[in-house]
Amino acid sequence: MGPHGQKVVNAVSRLSRRSAWAVVAALLLGAAAWTAAQQVTLDERLELAPGVWYWTQDVETPRGVARAHIVQADLTQPHVSADLVYPGHVAQALPLSAMAAMQGAVAAVNGDFFNISATQPGVVPTNAPVGPAIAGGVELKAAVPTRQRFGPSLPLGASVEDVIGLGTDGRVRLGRLTLEGHITTPSGTYALGGFNQYALPVDGIGVFDVHWGVAPRKRAVCGNDNRREDPCSTEYFEVRVREGRVAAVSQEPGAGAIAENEVVLVGREAGARILAALGVGDPVQVAYGLVSSVEVPFVFAVGGQPIVRDGKAVLGLDNLTAAIRSAAGAADGGNTLILLALDRNMAGMTYAELARLLLDLGVHDGVNLDGGGSSTLVVRDPGQPTVTVKNMLPTDAQRAIPNGIGIFVDP
Repeated sequence: MGPHGQKVVNAVSRLSRRSAWAVVAALLLGAAAWTAAQQVTLDERLELAPGVWYWTQDVETPRGVARAHIVQADLTQPHVSADLVYPGHVAQALPLSAMAAMQGAVAAVNGDFFNISATQPGVVPTNAPVGPAIAGGVELKAAVPTRQRFGPSLPLGASVEDVIGLGTDGRVRLGRLTLEGHITTPSGTYALGGFNQYALPVDGIGVFDVHWGVAPRKRAVCGNDNRREDPCSTEYFEVRVREGRVAAVSQEPGAGAIAENEVVLVGREAGARILAALGVGDPVQVAYGLVSSVEVPFVFAVGGQPIVRDGKAVLGLDNLTAAIRSAAGAADGGNTLILLALDRNMAGMTYAELARLLLDLGVHDGVNLDGGGSSTLVVRDPGQPTVTVKNMLPTDAQRAIPNGIGIFVDP
């Protein structure tokens, strides 16, 4: 029996050596084996499918007990995989349980921070995420400008382009995804500053495609490179390009579906003046994509804030502000994926405490995900037809969110 009479089960495959020794230390030495700020009690583990496990872990903090709901997936198992769960479009949100059920995930955790609230009067929030996203090998979007992001301050050395994802080699890793793209018009070639983003850089041109959805595009020309709450630009223009030629122009960013054979270009300031020079029928070539900082292409990727790199906590992590948080990490050389969300009805954790917990779970590279009311972890219990939320009470409301990380098990 473990501390407080709870049973400790070492049934999880591929548990890291560090985690295993931590459990032994807790059993032999009790609470004294842990720092005063982080004493740990393990709950019994539940096998969701061969290679996929769920359990809870209580952590003593100066503010009380934080309970982590944890899923571990062994990606070396041929039937186990991971991918982005999302509603089908970038600018759309659904509860995590609905997305997981829709895509058939056995477990999932919420993903990136997103455009959750209006920052300019009369401008509808888009629900689009902050960082890059890839699902099933399909590039969905790039990162917004740094000062236009939602969420807490970035950890030291972090970027809005940071992601965690699964490579084509079947391993989980961190990386950065940067937009590279341009348009070519009769007057010249111009760099793109956005791809399915709710915010564009000042003077920029952004491309929106079929993956954006039907949400209004006006938010893309609001705020600026210094402050997201500043007023919308007074100079903007929109061009719809279909099969290489301008099909329509507008002095106002629009809304509605974008067909697979077309893109919509939105410009602000200097970018608006470039687009305003175009007329219906003019030839326009558009090329864009995400360039990765790692050699192995991502099958899926989602934006996150790195708090653990190369087996160490990132320097300078805040250890004062506690909140309900979610996280994801790579263990065992990327062969194991760890998903984590704190219980919404217990104590929160600081960035530093969360990083230490990830390290104790064997994570060598991990990210902080959206937290607070977005923090959600769902699991499909054995024999059950669909997932249930584990880190909140049945009476607690789920927030609609734009994406998450799902674990899938082939029949």
